Amino acid sequence: MAESIVAAKSYSFALRVIKLYKHLTQEQREFVLAKQVLRSGTSIGANVEEALGGQSKADFRHKLAIALKEARETSYWLRLLKDSEFIKPDAFNSIHGECHELIKMLRSIILTSQQKESNS
Repeated sequence: MAESIVAAKSYSFALRVIKLYKHLTQEQREFVLAKQVLRSGTSIGANVEEALGGQSKADFRHKLAIALKEARETSYWLRLLKDSEFIKPDAFNSIHGECHELIKMLRSIILTSQQKESNS
């Protein structure tokens, strides 16, 4: 199922975000942006988990839409961290690529779910 793949990927991404947070706070001494990316980056997977336990198809899509918003916000914070030189371009490309993949997956699942519901 697509949702279990996105759950695994969002969990793995959250772990990467936690490592980034530790790096930013311990080595870069950056706390404000680090806290923002930690909050939004870990929220993606939490909302995916809530979606999987959704009470209805509408609830499922709603929670995935929140996860998508959080993923877009995380992308913003990551870009800001790169452009303010708190993370190196190579590290950015890796983690941001994973974030962008989550965005595409979430959009696809939401769209597929909407199409299935409108066809039934």
